[in-house]
Amino acid sequence: MDQFLSLFRQYDVLGAFWANLQLTFWGAIGAFILGTLLALMRISPVPSLRWLGTGYVHLLRNTPLTILMAVAVLGFWTQLKITLSDDFNRNFFAWAVVMLVVYHAAFVCEAIRSGVNTVPLGQAEAARAIGLGFLPAARIVILPQALRGAITPLGNTLIALTKNTTVASVASVAEASGLMKTMIEFDSDVILAIFFTFAMGFVMIVIPMGLITTWASRKWAVRR
Repeated sequence: MDQFLSLFRQYDVLGAFWANLQLTFWGAIGAFILGTLLALMRISPVPSLRWLGTGYVHLLRNTPLTILMAVAVLGFWTQLKITLSDDFNRNFFAWAVVMLVVYHAAFVCEAIRSGVNTVPLGQAEAARAIGLGFLPAARIVILPQALRGAITPLGNTLIALTKNTTVASVASVAEASGLMKTMIEFDSDVILAIFFTFAMGFVMIVIPMGLITTWASRKWAVRR
């Protein structure tokens, strides 16, 4: 017990996890917005939009997130001098959020598209029959039902995003995995306590997400 207490006294463990939670929050919002737009492109009646959405999804889903983080820091910031904030640390944080959004939007897109597949074809046909165009039909008829059918895959994507925030250490963001590396380097004699601390930290964050996802999917399940 003393080992755990000494780690919390010596290092800002809670602050590191707070950084992960902030990355999760902003990354989830951005990924949901971009992923919804990509899902609309993928079900669009315009072939060029469908091809563009499909290309984005296949490219980003098969690109490691670590590479995207490295590109953000070494490519966009170091080489191209693109800065998202005048504050040094906030700039790295912003780039980490951008790459989390860009990467996970592809998974959000596929989660929503799986929900679209649960919407009966007759719903879209009825929307067209009353004179609704593609976007009004998607906004009023298709997406509300699709989101209800996509709660579980969207929840799984959120959990994956939460765990993937640890990759932000590649972008020099002071988050949990970066602090864990520092602790292992200087306090290797309590390495088991360090591993247990961070493992339990993520378990305490992720398990409530899974429980809320399960509850929401049952509460708002589309009953046919």
